[in-house]
Amino acid sequence: MQLRVFEHGVERLSDEELLSLILGNRQSARALLSNYPDIYDLSVREAQEFYPVKGIGRQKARRLNTVFELSRRLATRPLLPKLKITDPQIVYHYFEPQLSYLNKEIFLILALNSANKLIRQIKISEGILNSSLVHPREVFRPAILESAASIILLHNHPSGEVDPSAEDKSITRRLVEAGRLMDIPVLDHIIIGHQQYFSFREAGLIES
Repeated sequence: MQLRVFEHGVERLSDEELLSLILGNRQSARALLSNYPDIYDLSVREAQEFYPVKGIGRQKARRLNTVFELSRRLATRPLLPKLKITDPQIVYHYFEPQLSYLNKEIFLILALNSANKLIRQIKISEGILNSSLVHPREVFRPAILESAASIILLHNHPSGEVDPSAEDKSITRRLVEAGRLMDIPVLDHIIIGHQQYFSFREAGLIES
């Protein structure tokens, strides 16, 4: 297999072959893939979940998690300065790798200038999403400090599903109204799931 890597490059290797290179053992890679459906499912697991898999153990499990963490950091590199956000797919592209694997909800705002270019991403809350944690003053205070012309709301669903809950809708209505009063409009609220997203604006729940 090493000869194949040198001749053709790692991009041509199968998932099993890539895992074999990381773990140093083809049997360990095969055992992992027989216990989990795919590479994505492996990447969101804690290292200790791999300990019982035959041929893995602590050292290889930690090595594997290190590779996955490096991959996530590359995928979630800071948004390009002054990135122009023209549609929810741009937001999804940058934040899906960062948010979709988390087992807790993270609520962010994206502060934008008058040309819809990103000024800064700001974490507002972490944990179960509710209106007591996502209060208008906590959302708009940093937006004002950044001189934002508008904001986009963003959070993840650890379940992987993206249908908005009643609380999601309630929070969105409250923040949209506050944004109108403060002349800092909420352009969208995007929910990130596993390889999918939901946009309140696309669904007609936030008016253009």
